[in-house]
Amino acid sequence: MSSLKWYVVHTHPKQEERTSDNLIAWGIETLTPRLRVKKYNEFTGRPSVLIKPFFPGYIFSRFNFDELYHKLRFTRGVHSVVCFNNKPVAVDDEIVELVRSRMGEDGFMKDFEQLQAGDEVVIKDGRFQDFCGVFERDMEDGDRVRILLNTVTFQAHVVVDRAAVNKVTPAQSHLAYSF
Repeated sequence: MSSLKWYVVHTHPKQEERTSDNLIAWGIETLTPRLRVKKYNEFTGRPSVLIKPFFPGYIFSRFNFDELYHKLRFTRGVHSVVCFNNKPVAVDDEIVELVRSRMGEDGFMKDFEQLQAGDEVVIKDGRFQDFCGVFERDMEDGDRVRILLNTVTFQAHVVVDRAAVNKVTPAQSHLAYSF
């Protein structure tokens, strides 16, 4: 077991899941973190959820290089193993554990941007895209947040999807009240 190391496998375009499934069939452990991304229909405004890889075109794979590289290299979906100076580079276990620590049990990455009451935010998607406001609180379902929008003519409370909100950085703070 001590000869098992993590490597980064470069996949063919949009073949992360296929590559992972094929490597698992060979008995090779893989780690393929994914994201849920809400996308809004530009005509209806209705949200839909897209599933995307966290590292497009790459997955982590744990195997004994000397024994399984040949099988791995010719597995459908595999383009190559990431190398440096023409030598495959093993990834430290700590890096893989860091990625795993940010994943939920379902294999999806968790949202780690913590918002505190009073934080300035910008809405990055949906009907209120590019509007700025002040974060008030998370809603009970955990997927939505309540924001006080600030515009030139009025203030309004709105509830939007959590994924549609970004915290305003200090460099952007001058924009927070420009609407």
